[in-house]
Amino acid sequence: MTTHPIPLFRQWFEEAKANPKIIDPTVMTLATANRQGFPSARIVLLKGFDERGFVFYTNLEGRKSRELKENPKACLNFYWEALNRQVRIYGTASLVSDEEADCYYESRPLLSRLGAWASLQSQPLESRDVLMQRLHELEKQYTQENPPARPVHWSGWRITPLAMEFWQNGEYRLHEREVYTLEDNQWSVTKLYP
Repeated sequence: MTTHPIPLFRQWFEEAKANPKIIDPTVMTLATANRQGFPSARIVLLKGFDERGFVFYTNLEGRKSRELKENPKACLNFYWEALNRQVRIYGTASLVSDEEADCYYESRPLLSRLGAWASLQSQPLESRDVLMQRLHELEKQYTQENPPARPVHWSGWRITPLAMEFWQNGEYRLHEREVYTLEDNQWSVTKLYP
């Protein structure tokens, strides 16, 4: 049995992607906490993962980014109901490189790129019409042949895992739970009672 959690996550993720009952296996809950310790959770989309961690992209001026800057500890949660599986990831957040952010930004559809410019994420919005007007002004300025550069206020966060818990539903609530924990650059695995 491997003592590194990423191969097991990759296996479960591929099984989730192959399951037609799972609409989007990249959906994950991101939990953060502000400086005072108040938690906040929301859904984000996984855009990549490897041994370095799990990446999502967002506006750096929005609430989730502000909280990650104040307190870089975070938790991710995947729940794939069709497989009766859950993975919880506890770790620390850091920004991806500019090169990674540029590469991902350039892979997005034009309207998604314009949306990164149009949205003042988490700021008060007078009406949806204001947002759509901002977007329409950008559509006049940029095209597929002349796309906008990535805004400096938009990038990716990588959650580097310190612990990962794999949960498999069991009959009579006798679930299977394994926790992988990183200590001194070594992963260890422990089974937990359900």
